Amino acid sequence: MTLREIIQLVEGAPLTRVIPWDMDINYVTASDLMSDVLAFAKPHSVLLTGLANVHVISTAEMADVAAIILIRGKQPSDEVIRQAEEKGKPVFGSPHSMFELCARLHNAGMQGADVNAL
Repeated sequence: MTLREIIQLVEGAPLTRVIPWDMDINYVTASDLMSDVLAFAKPHSVLLTGLANVHVISTAEMADVAAIILIRGKQPSDEVIRQAEEKGKPVFGSPHSMFELCARLHNAGMQGADVNAL
């Protein structure tokens, strides 16, 4: 699924300027625990999180996450946006809960990044 298709599905709004809309993404990681993201995220997945701080950007870079979707209408600070743009990590906002977004993406055929993790 392309990033554009994912963002349409989650009713997302771009919060960063440069967005690789046609990038293919195969997995979803959904977590507010950045240690779980580091342990289970597959490279080039999309991250759903309720955290809107600079630690999310650093974790996304370390885990090679392709894009970040902030849930429940969370608004990051200008510093978070600046760091995301510096690291090339597009960030989006969605008004929906993590549960709702996971259900939408699962129903559209996306796989969780932690498939067969244990």
